[in-house]
Amino acid sequence: MATETATGTATATGRRSGLGESAPRPDGTLKVTGEFAYSSDLWLEGMLWGATLRSPHPSAWIRTIDVGPALAMPGVFAVLTHEDVPGEKFYGLDRRDQPVLAVDQVRYQGEPVAIVAADHPETARRAAAAIVVRYEEREAVTDLRRAAFDPSCPAVHPAVHPGSDQGNLVRHQPVRVGRIFEAEVVVTGEYEVGMQDQAFLGPESGLAVPAEDGGVDLFVATQWLHVDQDQVAPCLGLPKEKVRLTLAGVGGAFGAREDLSMQVHASMLALRTGRPVKMVYGREESFFGHVHRHPARMRYEHGATADGRLVYVKAEILLDGGAYCSSTPAVVGNAASLGVGPYEVGNVWIDAYGVYTNNPPCGAMRGFGAVQACYAYESQMDRLAAACGLSPVEIRVRNAVSQGSRLATGQLIDSPAPLADMLSELAAMPLPPEPADEPDLRLLPGGVAQTTHGEGVRRGVGYGVGIKNICFSEGFDDYSTARVRVELAGDEPHVLVHTAAAEVGQGLVTVQAQIARTELGIARVTVAPADTAVGSAGSSSASRQSYVTGGAVKTACEAVRARLDALRAAHPELSLEEVLERFGPVEETREYRHRPTFPMDPVTGRGDSHTQLALCVHRAVVDVDVELGLVKVVELAAVQDVGKILNPLALEGQIHGGSAQGLGLALMEEIQVRDGRVLNPSFTDYLIPTILDMPPMRLSVLENPDPHAPYGLRGAGEPPTLSSTPAVAAAVRAATGLDLSRVPIRPEDIALSPVAG
Repeated sequence: MATETATGTATATGRRSGLGESAPRPDGTLKVTGEFAYSSDLWLEGMLWGATLRSPHPSAWIRTIDVGPALAMPGVFAVLTHEDVPGEKFYGLDRRDQPVLAVDQVRYQGEPVAIVAADHPETARRAAAAIVVRYEEREAVTDLRRAAFDPSCPAVHPAVHPGSDQGNLVRHQPVRVGRIFEAEVVVTGEYEVGMQDQAFLGPESGLAVPAEDGGVDLFVATQWLHVDQDQVAPCLGLPKEKVRLTLAGVGGAFGAREDLSMQVHASMLALRTGRPVKMVYGREESFFGHVHRHPARMRYEHGATADGRLVYVKAEILLDGGAYCSSTPAVVGNAASLGVGPYEVGNVWIDAYGVYTNNPPCGAMRGFGAVQACYAYESQMDRLAAACGLSPVEIRVRNAVSQGSRLATGQLIDSPAPLADMLSELAAMPLPPEPADEPDLRLLPGGVAQTTHGEGVRRGVGYGVGIKNICFSEGFDDYSTARVRVELAGDEPHVLVHTAAAEVGQGLVTVQAQIARTELGIARVTVAPADTAVGSAGSSSASRQSYVTGGAVKTACEAVRARLDALRAAHPELSLEEVLERFGPVEETREYRHRPTFPMDPVTGRGDSHTQLALCVHRAVVDVDVELGLVKVVELAAVQDVGKILNPLALEGQIHGGSAQGLGLALMEEIQVRDGRVLNPSFTDYLIPTILDMPPMRLSVLENPDPHAPYGLRGAGEPPTLSSTPAVAAAVRAATGLDLSRVPIRPEDIALSPVAG
């Protein structure tokens, strides 16, 4: 059965499925029927509504702010600016460089300038629009390369953050290995990845409730409760224990909810008015209210022997972090450390840069850093295959890493990495049938629009390989906490699992319950709503929660089982139920940490920076209408090693979902930014794959346990996002003969170019 808490978080109760089974999701039926309470559904009697005034300019000085017209409107209870921030005025994940409300300048279009609380959401919006702000526009720093390298930047392009001794540079991470940078075969390429949005369906929203102790209770959709608490409390001028967060129903995340959105704003308004305050972004505001995937420009050079063995790789990777730091340093680290892909190469020269601009802020998105680099190095492997006269599969097999190989950083791959076997299995999968002489028009490019009857349609096949780090890296103290309690409920034993791990749609609630049933042998399990009343579980990102929170739940269950076993050994005449009745509940809290990681050397890039590595390989088959530039993905096939399958159906969903986001990046998803301004902040103009765009998938899941991980599992959510994008792009190149070097591939990239053959 499934139950729903007041905050909309589904809890798992009563299921008997343990690990390895496709246990039903307790929130599944509620979501399908529309009964699940998301954060935007929160409601309290007497609550007010919050709204945000945002900058229309990507770069400007703020000369004056007049809140009088807004305060004069009936129904308005508060209008706040930076002068009203009760504590620290800046916050941030890595560096506290982002203002709660703009102080004297705005650095991107959509930056919050003022906030309003009113008795009706429309009143709040109208009041925000009534605030008069006098801006003095200044030139926006929007060109990534010039922001990073233009020696005249201080004069021509002002620093986005004046006073920084690094100009617009957030982080530069080199990787230096070997001294041989000459080879028989050399291929070069320049590649570009557009700005992808996480495109979650549930907008940023939450409810802040002032408390009797002077603190605030915040119910919010987020990925990381405790890091929110760490940032919100100082901004409110409160101790952390007075800022209590509970996870509300989350409608998707994919990295965008790691950063704060409305958390501080709603809390400020609630504390100022003494009333609960709810904030819900509209879809357009959501595009301005969260970070996006870093756009990238990359230059690669690969050198190999005549028979296709890699000799060296050179790479320059530029990542646009936008106006604020967010997680850009970690994105740069991933791009640098994984910048040559899962291939053995003895000589490496990589420079990865993260740069401030006045473009929209960028941060975490599924596979961050590794996605951008993967598109470039996989495109290079296809070029190298052609130059050496080898197939795309063979060039990858010849250079594939395996257990015992080392990354460019020197880190040993000390668990199974059967990449060559995965590629061989993928290549052996049957291809979909060729189009019929009279094809079903719905299955051609253009689909139900029937733009073609098959003329001008060509088929292509492409391959992609990706390697992704699992869990947090570079010395981060990455852990999770779990509290497990066994007690009598009626006349049956019952397990309560309590963690702060955010269920963002990935199925973590289900897995926690499965672990408890497996470890304790008790069927009735409830997973309590996630909140800050228990120790931190870290972020629901980096494919880490099954690893670290799964490890914490497992460890806490083991501790509870040991106590129960001791009691039953001392009292063999008692059943489990009688033990619990006589001695009361048994509860244990445990932290679980993965093995330590270390920062990359700032000069050489050397270091054991990652906990675990995961591989996925994709094959894409596409039909392309070369006259109209339309693409239909006919089939995706994937092979992924997950170490240990905990829930087969949930795992399949993760691989399908990751593949869908990779397909979207390859063909359609991009936030269009011109001179720092977003041109398409809506799902009308920002396109994401629908059920009509996603093809059938062939899927092979391998189980080669990682001896260092709980149950031998390997994080699975991100790797398919990497390899699907280059596979689709390669298939389009194969169909058209075009040298396409940018994703997403647009129709005009095909239709307006001379198609080979």
